[in-house]
Amino acid sequence: MRIAPSERGRPSLADRLLGLIRLGHPFPSLLDGLATGALALVAGGRIEIAARLAIAMVALQVSIGTANDLADVDRDRAANLTKPIATGLVPPVVALVTAAVAMAIGLGLSWTLGPATLVVAAIGTAIGYAYDLWLKPTRWSWLPFALGTSLVPVYAWVGSTGGIPSGFIVLLPASCLAGTGLALANSLADLERDRAAGTETPATALGRVRTWRAVAVLQAIVGAAAIASLAFVGVGTAVMGGAAVGLGLLTTGVALARSKSPARRRRGWETSAVGLAALGLAWALGFSAAGML
Repeated sequence: MRIAPSERGRPSLADRLLGLIRLGHPFPSLLDGLATGALALVAGGRIEIAARLAIAMVALQVSIGTANDLADVDRDRAANLTKPIATGLVPPVVALVTAAVAMAIGLGLSWTLGPATLVVAAIGTAIGYAYDLWLKPTRWSWLPFALGTSLVPVYAWVGSTGGIPSGFIVLLPASCLAGTGLALANSLADLERDRAAGTETPATALGRVRTWRAVAVLQAIVGAAAIASLAFVGVGTAVMGGAAVGLGLLTTGVALARSKSPARRRRGWETSAVGLAALGLAWALGFSAAGML
């Protein structure tokens, strides 16, 4: 068992800084920011606008991730998890200030790109906080993922162009399915911990095997729809190659999520997230080049 810094003695400044970084859940925060910036460029936004949108998205995700750890601190301490607040690396008041400042930065940057962008950002943030404060320990924890994943391209397009194109009639349902699959994979990675804590999630309700099957079916539908629609509009080799890479990562992630090892299932969730981001970007590039976005 890993020993928390607070159990080794007074944590160093480096430990505290690392804890502060971990507090914002850097992997999903940075991935969402990069995806937002890339999609904004595909939408035709200037680099400066894409950068503002990407930074705003990272800040909002940091706020949501920090609030998540604040809401879970008692469960994390009971389960002896090495989370930054639970181990004393980051005092709760510092985490609270971090969440508030990050939200202010994200919403403030969104406001500079117009009221519609601010509204989308506020809705996305509200969905994230609803997950943190109410829905995470329930069977409905998949819903914020489904809605939040769909809002990423909407936020990028609204921030860059002021609206969304008709081609999103294909993208948004697929994004909902992809987000649901990611939510199930995430709950699958935490299955043993949630069972030990008595927390009800989709994975604890369905069990490991049935949850994985649901993940596999959902992501298979998403992958097939993306590749088929790209082939239908006749995209170039480079775009289809990028989509194939995304599909390969997604498939690898789903395969890892089948493991009995929680650590492997966590890697599976992360790999699936990267694969879906690459697949979604390739789809947007292809449909944009075809004049459908």
